[in-house]
Amino acid sequence: MRWYTGHTLYDTLLLIGFIMAALVFIFNKYGTAQYGGRFGKTGKGLKLGSKAGWVLMEIPALIFFPIFFFMGKNAMNPVPLFFLGIWMMHYTNRALVTPLLMRPSSNASGSFALNVVVLGWITLALHSYLNARYISELGTHYTLEWFSDPRFFIGLAIYLFGFVGNIYSDTILRNLRSKNPSPDEPRYKIPYGFLFKWVTCPQYLCEMISFLGLAIMTWNLGATYVLAITMANLIPRALITHRWFQKNFDEYPKERKAVIPGIL
Repeated sequence: MRWYTGHTLYDTLLLIGFIMAALVFIFNKYGTAQYGGRFGKTGKGLKLGSKAGWVLMEIPALIFFPIFFFMGKNAMNPVPLFFLGIWMMHYTNRALVTPLLMRPSSNASGSFALNVVVLGWITLALHSYLNARYISELGTHYTLEWFSDPRFFIGLAIYLFGFVGNIYSDTILRNLRSKNPSPDEPRYKIPYGFLFKWVTCPQYLCEMISFLGLAIMTWNLGATYVLAITMANLIPRALITHRWFQKNFDEYPKERKAVIPGIL
């Protein structure tokens, strides 16, 4: 990976991104972002519903990445186009498929703070710029030979495991609730199956695995930044979720960890 590209704006924003990831991790030790379910109940200010909030927060990744990508001189080359496809597939799932399949409680109030959506726009704009700009312009190793490089197919295998695992974990969580939940249906239940056997938040674990795969597959620090800020956000969130389940369910499996099997 090349830390210094010689492009002043890119290198400056990359440094800012890593500083941002460190700050997010520090701040999340004292609380987590106000979006989704029990997390969105706290705090003041304007709040959106879960579906609208998720779509609005994640949609910039589908807008900004192609814009920055097609500004690059190598945008139409096979390897960059492949990574464009990976990115669009990933964020189509995050921004459209996952939120539109959500089954919010019929009596649920707004749980997505507007300031979280705005911060999401800033973060995803930076995600998009750092990755699209490097892949389609600044990266020098994205020739056809990259498709046979061990880093490419090892990273791709890791990415696909994480991506599919994330979808499957979300499906298990979604199916805990009826398609048309009644007001008296319990909002939270203990999930079982797949990686839930070992951790409380396999959806977070798989999201981090997918970005680890992306970082290896593209071999650039822009993708490493995405992994870093994802971990800074999701690991503290998983720990809070884990403690909440332990507190609210006496029968909660004691062998489960929060997000990393057998470790954390």
